[in-house]
Amino acid sequence: MTDPAPRLRLDKWLWAARFYRTRALAAEAVSGGKVHVDGQRAKPGKEIRIGSRVTLQRDGLEWEVEVRALPVQRRPAVEAACAYAEREESRLRREQALVERRALADAAPRPPPTRPTKRDRRRIERLTDNGT
Repeated sequence: MTDPAPRLRLDKWLWAARFYRTRALAAEAVSGGKVHVDGQRAKPGKEIRIGSRVTLQRDGLEWEVEVRALPVQRRPAVEAACAYAEREESRLRREQALVERRALADAAPRPPPTRPTKRDRRRIERLTDNGT
């Protein structure tokens, strides 16, 4: 007797849904504990079904999604987005974290675009009293 519910490996689904560029990166993230299925830590070969809840952390951001489709191959991003539905709270938290990250990046001091020229160096020395 066969199982009526279709299944797909977790690492393959993460790759096909375009969360990771390669299956190897997806498998590495799963093995590293960055991905949980239905609240449990999983292995790359874990078979997921439609309706499974996947939580993944990447680049300091967290996604909480429900599996809606099991694509067999990697498709364009618009089609890949149909493979899951993100929870509203997750999306809002992620957007807020991005806003905070941008604000911190804007407030951080920036290094000068180039090295000081000889003229600039002389001016700096004059200002810091090293030249007298």
